[in-house]
Amino acid sequence: MTDTAPTLPPTLPTLATIAMAREGRLLRITLNRPDALNAVNLQLHDDLAEAMWFAQVDTGSDVIVLTGAGRAFSAGGDLDHIENNARNPHLFDHETRVAKRIVSTLLDIDKPVVCRMNGHAVGLGATLALLCDVIFAAEGARIGDPHVGLGLVAGDGGAVIWAQRIGLTRAKEYLLTGDLLTAARAAEIGLINHCVPADELDARVDAFCAKLLAGAMVAIRATKILTNLELKRLATALMDAGIAYESVSVRSADHLEGIQALREKRPPNFTGR
Repeated sequence: MTDTAPTLPPTLPTLATIAMAREGRLLRITLNRPDALNAVNLQLHDDLAEAMWFAQVDTGSDVIVLTGAGRAFSAGGDLDHIENNARNPHLFDHETRVAKRIVSTLLDIDKPVVCRMNGHAVGLGATLALLCDVIFAAEGARIGDPHVGLGLVAGDGGAVIWAQRIGLTRAKEYLLTGDLLTAARAAEIGLINHCVPADELDARVDAFCAKLLAGAMVAIRATKILTNLELKRLATALMDAGIAYESVSVRSADHLEGIQALREKRPPNFTGR
């Protein structure tokens, strides 16, 4: 009888805007546009879908940490990229497909996904953080989904996850105003799990991941699958409509006004068109 060689885990993909590394059975995924506060442009959006798919099928990991390089987790959409879509709305159709893939894959991953929210998480950045299973945020970080401040519908996942974390009434308050919350306030109302001093963030995340990795992984994974079943049902029901509404708002005059107002650092003058 010949010995069977152990199966090697798949090679980590090389992505332009995301760094991936294994630390034992932990897979660390880092949004890696630090000079742009990890704002999501076309490349990062596409890379996110690839990274999430790899994380789902990776046989070399049991726990995933999602974080950002530099000062921010993710500042949301890259403004130049947002404006390019607004002036060429047919380009947004590609992103609708990718956005649905990112959300569905994050919800399909049966491994625990821990968010190391090292800084601000805004817009899509907030959605990414909130779709993780457990969130540790550094004091001083802020989180929010200001789609409406740019004349956009919060259709890329915000309408799915906010209400599941803090209830419908509070979710409406923050999604309809676009207001940002401090990490401390977010932890107080249950939007995130923990707000910790910045110099303790790594230790707290590492300790929690170590506890998971020492646990009964079959039971942990199956428990996550069960707790995500309702989220997946909601995402299936809401994402198509959400993306459709956001696609309409991408073509609106209010959206262009929101972009221009942000560039000029002034309040927008929305007209309802």
